[in-house]
Amino acid sequence: MSCSCMEKGSTLTWGQSTAGPCTPPCGPGFRHRLVLCRSGESSGTLPEAQCPRVGRPTSRVRCNLQRCPPPQWVAGPWGECLARCGLGQEMRPVQCLTHTGLPSSECMEHLRPSAMQQCKSTCDLSLPATTDHPEECKDVNTVAYCPLVLRFKFCSRPYFRQMCCKTCQGH
Repeated sequence: MSCSCMEKGSTLTWGQSTAGPCTPPCGPGFRHRLVLCRSGESSGTLPEAQCPRVGRPTSRVRCNLQRCPPPQWVAGPWGECLARCGLGQEMRPVQCLTHTGLPSSECMEHLRPSAMQQCKSTCDLSLPATTDHPEECKDVNTVAYCPLVLRFKFCSRPYFRQMCCKTCQGH
């Protein structure tokens, strides 16, 4: 578009540069361009106040590029097994993130990967045996493993009695 008006016998027109890239690169955005007031086709630019506002092209043009990818669940690495011996649990961070890495609440919950899973630690058989002194007896497992030993009546077995000596005391 161009607009012309007369000022002291010369023609004033709006010139424009080519539009830049669409920002942001996906989804609805805008292209920006430089709009200048010129006197004639070949001469330099003039202050905007000398060109009429009517007919001035916009410096911002809407653009719609491809849709942005939807937010996704991103899972971090698995942590250490929480059991010192036998079955336990390990955890990992799970976040819903946009394509730019920002947190989002728009991920589908049914697609969320597990943040916790069962793991198995190898047992260190060099652990001290059950002692007759209750103050020295400590359960080896740091998760809910020893209460299960008691519940399923495995305290009579030497291995479990050693690993869960505090829980098994008196049973």
